[in-house]
Amino acid sequence: MSLPLMPKATAVWLIEKTALTFTQIADFCGMHPLEIQAIADGEVAQGIVGYDPVANIQVTAADIKRCEADPNGRLKLIASTLPPPKRQRGARYTPVAKRNDRPDGIAFLLRNYPQLTEAQVGKLMGTTKETIQKVRDRSHWNSANIKPRDPVILGLCSQGDLNAAVASANERLQREGRTVPLPPPPEADEAA
Repeated sequence: MSLPLMPKATAVWLIEKTALTFTQIADFCGMHPLEIQAIADGEVAQGIVGYDPVANIQVTAADIKRCEADPNGRLKLIASTLPPPKRQRGARYTPVAKRNDRPDGIAFLLRNYPQLTEAQVGKLMGTTKETIQKVRDRSHWNSANIKPRDPVILGLCSQGDLNAAVASANERLQREGRTVPLPPPPEADEAA
């Protein structure tokens, strides 16, 4: 279920300006009724200015009046006519906390998906071909500490993006008449 823009501010406005029940407001804003009650009591969201969902075309005034008359009625969010935002071209931002994990993700992709080109790995990981080459050649400044780890688990790329890149690389290999390499077998535990 989609939620209104700025749900807490919308809840503040609905509490102040309407006669809706806490449950109705909670269902519309995706919050718990006790949280709505705490907002109404002034315990929570004291400095938040109300956000008018009618003026911002998220709900109609007629829908609010209908729900005020019927305590079992539920507000419905108006579907947006705007197209969904598209991802901008350009470098992919990686948070500072995850940048040290990037070589681990590159090593994983190079080992498990050798069919990926450097450009595909660079696009997935948001890195340069130079860094990929250094990880491949083991000339990276931190190569002693690089352990191949799944970049999806590390949060460096999405599973959908990885699957699309692998499918594209496999199609390219089939067009060229080469066989698609299988990933290496999982390594045995060293402790065993």
